[in-house]
Amino acid sequence: MLYKFKSRATADVIMLEPNGRQLLQIMGKSTDPHGIVTAAQIPAALQALEAAIAADEAKAPPDAGQAQAKDDDDAGERPDTVRLRQRAAPIIDMLKRSAAQGHDVVW
Repeated sequence: MLYKFKSRATADVIMLEPNGRQLLQIMGKSTDPHGIVTAAQIPAALQALEAAIAADEAKAPPDAGQAQAKDDDDAGERPDTVRLRQRAAPIIDMLKRSAAQGHDVVW
C-alpha cells in the first residue's frame, strides 16, 4: 500500500506504507487509508514531527567513524540509513506550505 498525501498548496507526496504510517502516528493521526490534517491541526502536527526528529537525532550514534573502511575496497562507502529527518522533509514542507495558504492535507 502507498500513502498519497495531497494539498492544494503543493504537489502530491507519495510514501510507502511503513514510512507514511510512522509519520501519521507521530502526528497523532489515524493510519486509515483516508484522513485529514486540517489547517488548524497543522501547527501541532509540525511540533510533533520536529520533536520526534530531535529525539531520533539525539539517540543516533555520532557520524564520526561510521564510514571507516575495513580495507581499501570499502573506501568511501556510507551507511544506507535514512534518518527520520530525511523521510519527514517532504511532509514537513507540505504542511508548512499548506498552513501558510490555509489548506488542509488529506490522504
